[in-house]
Amino acid sequence: MSGVFGVPKISGRNFPEDYMRRADRLLQVVQLLRRHRGPVTGDAMAEELEISVRTLYRDIVSLQSTGVPIRGEAGVGYVLDEGYDLPPLMFNSDELEAVMMGLRHVQVRGDEQLIRTASDVIAKIAAVLSPEARDEFIEAPLYAPDFGVEPIPTARIELKDVRQAIRGQNKLRLTYEDAQGEMSERLIWPLSLTFFAHSRMIVAWCELRKDFRAFRTDRVTHMEVLEDRYRENRVTLRDRWWKLELARREKEAAEKVALKVV
Repeated sequence: MSGVFGVPKISGRNFPEDYMRRADRLLQVVQLLRRHRGPVTGDAMAEELEISVRTLYRDIVSLQSTGVPIRGEAGVGYVLDEGYDLPPLMFNSDELEAVMMGLRHVQVRGDEQLIRTASDVIAKIAAVLSPEARDEFIEAPLYAPDFGVEPIPTARIELKDVRQAIRGQNKLRLTYEDAQGEMSERLIWPLSLTFFAHSRMIVAWCELRKDFRAFRTDRVTHMEVLEDRYRENRVTLRDRWWKLELARREKEAAEKVALKVV
């Protein structure tokens, strides 16, 4: 008689720890494959899961025998076919703590709508967990306090409108005040909204500067969401910005090292 992922069910009042460890490990194998788009070698998987390659191969065979669509072979790599998914709320202890820590951070540093949404998410997740998992989730001993951190300057615009524009790839027309108090009109393609400890930034392509720019939300005095949409894929643009940003940071770090040497 089989249970989760084909692990034999064991009757009796004492539920063996070995059963739980293996069921959890099989879930981790599936999760690991879900994170990768290409083949993952058995050696790499075994190292991450901290098990032997032989044990991993047995786990792969067990998963395949229960219908989990894993393709591949020893020495080449394994891939989980697209379209396969697990029940959405099969969380282990580490995952529950990670989710709660992230949500608590949003409750502290998010905008008003995100703070409310984070509380709603906590309630929704807790409602469908088992009693034991619910207690573990709600009482997760991880926090993201803002003691000693200066309050984030209040944005003069609705950040939910920025997030909607990002999702829809709508252009934004801004009236922006820089650090010197100079005002300018900008037409931007919003790519991401970044929450720093002391500020919030809209990362965007600026049509005026014809380059990527970051705009502090507390310095935007007026914003209009346009029906006009930019055509280039937002994720592609964001990745291009991030590569340029990393290159800029590496250059600055190298220059600092050079100055110290001199």
